[in-house]
Amino acid sequence: MKIGLQIPDFTTPGGPGRLGADLATVARTADEGGFSFLAVMDHFFQIGAIGAPEREMLEGYTALGYLAACTSRAELLTLVTGTVYRYPGVLAKIVTTLDVLSGGRAWLGIGAAWNSEESHGLGIGFPPVAERFERLEETLQICLQMWRGDESPYRGEHYQLERPLNSPQSLTRPHPPIMIGGGGEKKTLRLVARYADACNLFPGPDLARKLDVLRAHCEAEGRDYDAIVKTCYFVFDVGENGEKAAEVVDQLGQLADLGFQAAIGAVAGVWRIRPLEVIAADVIPAVANV
Repeated sequence: MKIGLQIPDFTTPGGPGRLGADLATVARTADEGGFSFLAVMDHFFQIGAIGAPEREMLEGYTALGYLAACTSRAELLTLVTGTVYRYPGVLAKIVTTLDVLSGGRAWLGIGAAWNSEESHGLGIGFPPVAERFERLEETLQICLQMWRGDESPYRGEHYQLERPLNSPQSLTRPHPPIMIGGGGEKKTLRLVARYADACNLFPGPDLARKLDVLRAHCEAEGRDYDAIVKTCYFVFDVGENGEKAAEVVDQLGQLADLGFQAAIGAVAGVWRIRPLEVIAADVIPAVANV
């Protein structure tokens, strides 16, 4: 099983003046310690599960570009981009740029978007949920077309592109891996089966059923279920000095037994650095062959 770090909170002990240096230390420690993924949320306001909207939040792709320069091996992604936040052609260019400048380490993490507060606050269109899913599917189609090098016009219901040129092309071929986040059984998992290389689900008692639903969608789409990487959001809490590391290893083993190949999520106390070192020493080796 692979392990990934997501950084959801940028309110740090040193404040904004130290944030760049502190973030670089976190990224380098995770990269050198064997974390397979480095991820950030794609939000503009902090979300309620973490804190008040006024708490510090970095723009996702600018942050990933910085993380790319601080690291050399971990793959880089948002967990996940709201499809309405950027025009699809621009999003394809952004992820391609990250891929080229990182030496082929970019993923496209994407979902239908849910946070109306930040959209309304910043003047971003936030259509009803059905339309957001329509826009998500068109975005996926446009990104895949641009990564194929197909410059013919795209004519969708919501987006029209006269010449979807993408130069330079992504280093990752045929394209940066696509991860769709969310566990909606009728729409989200169907789009995973149709377009994605990976899914990301939230933990809960229904995980096994979600995977069964995904398998059924794959059968309907003529897709190999085993070709899709299954990832689960996971909060890594190894304790102050690693006393909970064995418990975390057991929990990850349970996810692996269900069929998950990666766990990506926040690390409790990440800015102290010590939890990252514990995970690198005691968790990653223990689950490497699970």
